[in-house]
Amino acid sequence: MNVTPTPPDREGRENHEGCGDRDGGAAGAPISQRSSASGRVPLLNIPNALTVLRLVLVPVFIWLMLSPGEAARLAATLVFILAAFTDRLDGQLARSWDLVTSFGKIADPIADKALTLSAFLLLSVAGALWWWVTLVIIVRELGITLLRLVMLRRAVMAASRGGKLKTVLQMLGIVGLLTPWGMLLPDAVAGGLTALVYVDIAGALVVTVVTGVDYAAQAWRIAWRAAADGSGRGAGR
Repeated sequence: MNVTPTPPDREGRENHEGCGDRDGGAAGAPISQRSSASGRVPLLNIPNALTVLRLVLVPVFIWLMLSPGEAARLAATLVFILAAFTDRLDGQLARSWDLVTSFGKIADPIADKALTLSAFLLLSVAGALWWWVTLVIIVRELGITLLRLVMLRRAVMAASRGGKLKTVLQMLGIVGLLTPWGMLLPDAVAGGLTALVYVDIAGALVVTVVTGVDYAAQAWRIAWRAAADGSGRGAGR
């Protein structure tokens, strides 16, 4: 896990744990989508539109999940997959086209957490996932998000490979639990896939906890160094 002083205009989406993290400049982007030195990045752009779409899809997903029937469950799964795809796409476009905005920095992680955590909560409500698993994930996700925001004054806590692996495992587990396999496949195959999904959930839970502890330890080291540097400067006066 790296601690890097990222320039202020690139802090937001670049350090988020989503699948779409990618460094890159504006090379190859359409001229109409590039931000140039001659003007500010427009608020109305494709990455921000995708983020807003994901926010809009969250209540649609919740409504479908609370609706009866396997057809509604399948529709909810497809909506979740679409929303998760926009999570990957908006960050990539924002960085490759140099369209990072303050709105995107705030709205992107909010949309991501709203989608993921609502899915875990609804799966527990439906009886597909143990409540203690959901609570552990919620505490970790919200706690680390707040910790990273607090630590921005001192250093940027960049998303690690473990954090990205956590996101991939969580997304696969959610889609696996959302999908009504019994509606699509024979019972024996559906049962085998469901068992594999729970193995994935177990792996996601382990990585979620381990990366959470790692982030907390990293924040403690950053704070300790900052306090030591402050004491050293004070003593040298």
